Amino acid sequence: MVHVFISKISVLNYFNFSTHSPRKAAPSSLGQNYNIKGKMSSEPVNVNDFKEMARLKLPKMYYDFYAGGAEDEHTLRENIQAFCRIMIRPRVLVDVSQIDMSTTILGHRISAPILVAPTAAHKLAFHEGEQATARAAAAAKTIMILSYSSTCSIEEVASSCNAVRFFQLYIYKRRDISALLAQRAERFGYKAIVLTADAPRLGRREADIKNKMIRPPMKNLDGLMSFDVNADEGSKFETYANMTLDASLRWEVCPISCSDSFYVYFLSSLGIIFYHPQDIMWLRSTTSLPILIKGILTHEDATKAVEAGVDGIIVSNHGARQLDFAPATISVLEEVVHAVKGKIPVLLDGGVRRGTDVFKALALGAQAVLIGRPVLFGLAAKGEGGVRTVLEMLKNELEISMALSGCPCIKDITRSHVRTPYDKLPSML
Repeated sequence: MVHVFISKISVLNYFNFSTHSPRKAAPSSLGQNYNIKGKMSSEPVNVNDFKEMARLKLPKMYYDFYAGGAEDEHTLRENIQAFCRIMIRPRVLVDVSQIDMSTTILGHRISAPILVAPTAAHKLAFHEGEQATARAAAAAKTIMILSYSSTCSIEEVASSCNAVRFFQLYIYKRRDISALLAQRAERFGYKAIVLTADAPRLGRREADIKNKMIRPPMKNLDGLMSFDVNADEGSKFETYANMTLDASLRWEVCPISCSDSFYVYFLSSLGIIFYHPQDIMWLRSTTSLPILIKGILTHEDATKAVEAGVDGIIVSNHGARQLDFAPATISVLEEVVHAVKGKIPVLLDGGVRRGTDVFKALALGAQAVLIGRPVLFGLAAKGEGGVRTVLEMLKNELEISMALSGCPCIKDITRSHVRTPYDKLPSML
């Protein structure tokens, strides 16, 4: 038997360590984003990283305003988690040497099926507000939907860069204001109106109530209505919205009340009934732009939207900020797509945080997705450059997902590329 004795010193010397004076480490070959001491780079590597960066940078009231949802925030969590329950079924031995992510929305060509969703008050995140977001969207060659409650005006955003933009609209109790906003958007080159239909009242956003959230200035409404709100308790933003938004919107036509005028009362006594125009029809009478309706979550409403003559549907639960325990948007996307039967485009909003999420939505029938909070967090963290990075990250991830799934272009992504929890039900019956 041979005994080998190795001293502690010889072992340390063999590995270039010393018990007294450690040698300087050689440069790492693992890349510039990794420090040899084990400290990771602070630069974001996916869009989720921007959320923490924004939290550290923003006042708590503003961060909560962007990040929060309604009540217990079940739907807020479910919007993201529902994507995790959908599996991708990749195909191999397909030529994916060239990937084309471009697509067309209402006749407008964009670089990838990823749009910027309408979100409020970008100046709370960055001093240039929606103008910075618009430039980032233009650089990414995609469409930005400007919120009615933007902190930059329709005109300011239009002049910030040359790009395709849509305008998101609410219907106010004062219909003349809604009509004027739609006409201003059309006059300054916006290409579509996005009607938000899921907010007859504002949802109960408890973070805003606790913070006594102050309504941010809405530049588009300057000179059109008063912003004075008396709210001793809760969110002043909620109080203002509930005072001004029209909760009477409906799909159907309805008779004009006899109390509206003596003339109507007199004619009704003769059996002549006057009707208010159907609300979508009324909005169409104010503008020649195509109209998309945002906030659809059911087969029934999707069918009514088609019957009302809208030009597109956005499946949305308002970023989980309205009705808690409403379904995650990805979980009802296919229901809406089946109801529409290809007559109009269907887009999806809510919970998209990865390129694989975009891929799954496209496989289930969406023509494109909308990105909201990641854009706001990117803007808060790094301004215009942060928004550009968010959009590029998602595009890059989508490109990789398409390549690894055997889909050279958008039209190659089909329903057979995903498996949802619902697909298992027939085999269990």
